[in-house]
Amino acid sequence: MSVAPIGASESKTHSKYERLISAAKQVPSVVTLVVHPCDESSLRGVCEAAAVGIIKPVLVGPAGKIKAVAAQFNFDISHFEIVDAPHSEAAAARAVELIHEAKGELLMKGSLHTDELMRSVTARTGLRTDRRISHVFAIDVPGYAETLWITDAAINIFPDLDTKRDIVQNAIDLYAGIGLGVPRVGILSAVETVTSKIPSTIEAAALCKMADRGQITGALLDGPLAFDNAVDPEAARIKGIKSGVAGQAQILIVPDLEAGNMLAKNLTFMAKADSAGIVLGARVPIILTSRADSLRARMASCAISVLYADARRRAAAVAAA
Repeated sequence: MSVAPIGASESKTHSKYERLISAAKQVPSVVTLVVHPCDESSLRGVCEAAAVGIIKPVLVGPAGKIKAVAAQFNFDISHFEIVDAPHSEAAAARAVELIHEAKGELLMKGSLHTDELMRSVTARTGLRTDRRISHVFAIDVPGYAETLWITDAAINIFPDLDTKRDIVQNAIDLYAGIGLGVPRVGILSAVETVTSKIPSTIEAAALCKMADRGQITGALLDGPLAFDNAVDPEAARIKGIKSGVAGQAQILIVPDLEAGNMLAKNLTFMAKADSAGIVLGARVPIILTSRADSLRARMASCAISVLYADARRRAAAVAAA
């Protein structure tokens, strides 16, 4: 299921998320293991996503507490399966086991801490693959025509070059997998020239050369780019940067978690953007939400993950044929 590009007339609202959600409604719903949904916001997001047919939730956590929250806020969870687990750590471990048992295609974070969930995911018997696990924010900024995909701002703190290669490839695979086509990837730094004084500029140049040599595939890369000339055509023109990416990047690769987290939260709180999130590189996509996320953002996180799970399912079927 492809997602049509966003026109300029739609860029002033949060309609980009609505298009992702609409696309997700067109594919089969996905069994989603929701880990410890024990507060209003996490359980409300699950109920809303299930109500529009995007996910089929399996709630993993303390059954009594989950039912009490549902009763308190008048959520109907009578048609959801509940897998009882005594506390958040046990819920995360049990959800990982259920993935191994082929009982679900997605994980979704509930009201537990991200670290608790990721400890089970990255454990020796968890959900690791040969690819480094990374996080992608899908930022819907009012007034900007493109959804901005920012990575990694939540998992890898100070990634080295090899880790950044996986971070880039994970984001490219997601973008293409959900039907958005071939992305323009901007590798961010503080400046757009390569200098030994700023190591991230050297790594940006190396990543671009890796793409030239086929070590990164499926996208057009350019970097280093400063944020302004990555997303603004006039800023790129003034700096004399001529490329297919500068001024119109769709995926932004940040130097480290600190820079990425501050960029994402700046857009969220200062530009009134919505921020959806997904973790990639594990055996299944992981819907990673925050207590501060709006309902629209939670729905968008589910939609992106469902579209990607559907793409992975179809790719596996083709490979097996």
